[in-house]
This record gives sequence, C-alpha cells and structure tokens, in this order.
Amino acid sequence: MTSFELLLDGFATALTPVNLLYALLGVTLGTIVGVLPGIGPAMTVALLLPITFSVPPASAFIMFAGIYYGGMYGGSTTSILLNTPGESSSMITALEGNKMARRGRAAQALATAAIGSFIAGTIATGLLVMAAPLVVEFAISFSAADYFALAVLAFTMCSAVLSKSLVRGLASLTVGLAIGLVGIDQQTGQDRLVFGVRQLFDGIDVVIIAVGLFALGEALYVASRLRHATPEVIPVGRAFMGKADWKRSWKPWLRGTALGFPIGALPGGGAEIPTFLSYAVEKKLVKQKGEFGKGAIEGVAGPEAANNASAAGTLVPLLTLGLPTSATAAILLAAFQQYGLRPGPQLFDHNPALVWGMVASLFIGNAMLLVLNLPLAPFWAKLLRIPRPYLYAGIVLFAALGVYALNNSWVDLIVLYLLGVLGFAFRRYGLPIAPAVIGVILGPMAEIQLRRAVAIGAGDVSVLVSGPISVTLLAIAALALLAPLLRKLVSWRYAGATRG
Repeated sequence: MTSFELLLDGFATALTPVNLLYALLGVTLGTIVGVLPGIGPAMTVALLLPITFSVPPASAFIMFAGIYYGGMYGGSTTSILLNTPGESSSMITALEGNKMARRGRAAQALATAAIGSFIAGTIATGLLVMAAPLVVEFAISFSAADYFALAVLAFTMCSAVLSKSLVRGLASLTVGLAIGLVGIDQQTGQDRLVFGVRQLFDGIDVVIIAVGLFALGEALYVASRLRHATPEVIPVGRAFMGKADWKRSWKPWLRGTALGFPIGALPGGGAEIPTFLSYAVEKKLVKQKGEFGKGAIEGVAGPEAANNASAAGTLVPLLTLGLPTSATAAILLAAFQQYGLRPGPQLFDHNPALVWGMVASLFIGNAMLLVLNLPLAPFWAKLLRIPRPYLYAGIVLFAALGVYALNNSWVDLIVLYLLGVLGFAFRRYGLPIAPAVIGVILGPMAEIQLRRAVAIGAGDVSVLVSGPISVTLLAIAALALLAPLLRKLVSWRYAGATRG
C-alpha cells in the first residue's frame, strides 16, 4: 500500500467518535499546559502514563500527540502576554511577541502564532507522511551493530545539544544508564543495583522514572522558586490579523517550516535551534529594520512556525528508528514501552493502524487547535492567574496517586520520591533531564544490541565498525563529542593571535 492509502486508513481510525474525543482532550490539555509556565507536554504525558493502561494504544497515542502539538501552540500565549515562556522552544517568541503586546497588538501576535502554527504543523505533517516510509525502508537493513551505533549517536547528540555543558549532559546520561541497569540481567540472571529489594528485580518501571524525574522533579523545583505575587498579564481580546499582518507573516511561516521540520528530525535538533535560526533569518530579511526588537510580527510568525514544524520532524526518527530527539519524544518512547511496543520498522508492519492513526490525528488536532486558540485567547490568558501553589501541589498529589495505582506498592512511592528529589537536584545544579531519560530507555536496548553484535562477531569487537552505517553514525557521534573542544581550541588560538 502507498503512503496515501495508509494515511486514509489512519483517518478511518482517527475519525471514530472515541478517538476524536481523545484528540480533543489531548489538544485542550496540551494548550493548557503550554499556557501555564513550568508545565510542558513532557510533564503532562509523564503524568498521564500511569492512568492510561486501560486506554487502547491508538487512542492513547492520539491523545499524547494532541498534547504534544497543543503544548507547542500554548507556549506562545505565555511568551506574548507574560514574557515568560511556558516551553523553552517559545523563548524566542517572547522577544518580539511581548513587545507587540505592550504596544497594544497582543491580538495580532497571538493570531500570527496560532495561524502560523496551523500552517507549519499541517505542512510538516504532510512531510512526515512522505519521509517516514523512506526512513523505514532504509532502517530495515540495520544490523545489531548499526542499532548500537544509533543508540550511541542518540546518547552523544542529546548530551551535547540538550545541555549547555557537555560534561553535565554526559553526567545526566550516566545517571540514566545506571538507573536502566537496575533489575535482573536477562542473559546471566544476576541481579544488578537492586540492593536486596525484591520489588526491584524486574527493574524500575519506566512510568515511575518519567513521572519522578519530569513531573515531580519539575514541580519541586518550580515550587522552590515560587513567589506569591500575582503575575501581570496583558489583557487581550479575540485574536485577529489585518491585511498588512497577513502580508508580512506568510513568508516567515513558510521559511520557519522549512527550517523547523528537517532540524527537528535530526538527533539533538529539537525545537530551540530552528526557532533561533528563524528569528535570525527574519531579522536579516525584514524590510522594517527599525521595528525589529520593538515588536516586529515577523519575529513571532517565523519562530512559531519553526517551533510547530519541528514537532512533526521529531516524530520521524521516533517512529521509524525509535530515536527520541527531544524530552517529549523520550517520554513518548516510554509510553510505547508501557504498551509493549517498540518504535521502528516493525512498528509500521505490525501496528499500522496505530502509527497512521496517530499521524492522521495530527492533521485533525491542528484544525482543532486553530479553532481553540483564535476565539478562546482571552480564556487562555485568564489561566495565567491560577495560583501557582495550588497548581503544583495538585501535580505532586496526582503523580503520587497515579504511580501508586500501578502496582499498589509502597516501594514504587519511595522510588518516585527519590527520583523526584534527583530531578530537583538536576534542575538546581543545571543538569538536563532529557539525557537521563534517554539513557534509561535506550540503555537496555543498546546493551542488548551490543551483546548481539559481539556474539555475531564471535567476540571480535571490530564488528562494531565493520559496516558503513555504523562507521558513519559513530563518526558523527565522535564529532558531536569533540565539537565543543574544537571550538574552545579555535577560540584560544584566535585570542592568542589577537594578543600577539
């Protein structure tokens, strides 16, 4: 079957009344968590993991995809009205968006963000439909050594890109790999890092890890920095755009899409890089040079389009290779594991209804988000006045109840609280969470593929670099590790030459 025929089958799955309801629930929750500072789609999906065991997989992932896209939409509202990005990918939107709002153009800023997100998301999802089967055909030829090299690439790129410091990124990754070792070794039968606790013989449930590190850790950190003053929210009416605004926005929308999708699909690409690039491009190309930095609509339109296009790009390596390139993608990978599914070429063969239903729901969710965001902008702005202590106390309670319901085990609660404290410490000392989660999820897979490759090579480790794919992936990984050192050496030499 062609991609178009598979997509039509996906629409048949996504357009059922139950799945439409889950899509609406997902995009609504996503918008809410995007609006509220400090709560992102990764935390929301993590919080919902414990209570979705009884939900059919297709419906659950349609809801999760809606949360992902909705979070990208909602983050712009906080950036524009409060100058406080709800998501890191919305940081750049605050530069021009909040200045537009202070000039009385909040409605236009919100409108160009919402419409640009819809256009970029729709185009990028179409590109996902075309790109995913091609990557699957390529991935079918992967050997065990190639999959191990792919995991190493994911480790290094996430450690290097998702952290301001390579050392801190690698430290976070090491902690995640250690947590992934807890339990019984399936090959030797030896217990590892269980410390005599019988309940840990099966390892730590990935749901507990995701909720502890992301949700509980984030809630504790934000709560520790809360100030009880009510934030100043700029009032806004119904979002709209004039003719001149449309004329100035449509090209940045397309350029942002062209940047966001391919960069989002790269390991470690994420949404931050394309939004910053889009801002730089629009600043260079804008005709009203003096307006940039004072509230130029191009500085909102381009980055928001890049932001949402990158979300679709992130799904390409996640669905086809099982490779998460962002924090939310890592949590989605944990969700697949919760259902006993493994993203990759086999997922497209064995669960086509789930994959293509999820992809089709992105088109539907995009339309729902446009309807939700344009007329309801004043309502979303009122959410910013929710007292933060109530909000984060509720998150802590909800996380504990959800995890306890998994196995009715007090050990799970203790592990949750320990991981929550660990997540708090990570944020307190500037260590990124995403490499740790990726280490937990991909670490066991990398270990299995490493053992399998060495067994195939009869103990000869040179088998790990015997194929062109593994050599290329490992070379890219090595380059990602060495790039920061090379930049420092170049800067030192340049500084020395300048002094001389």
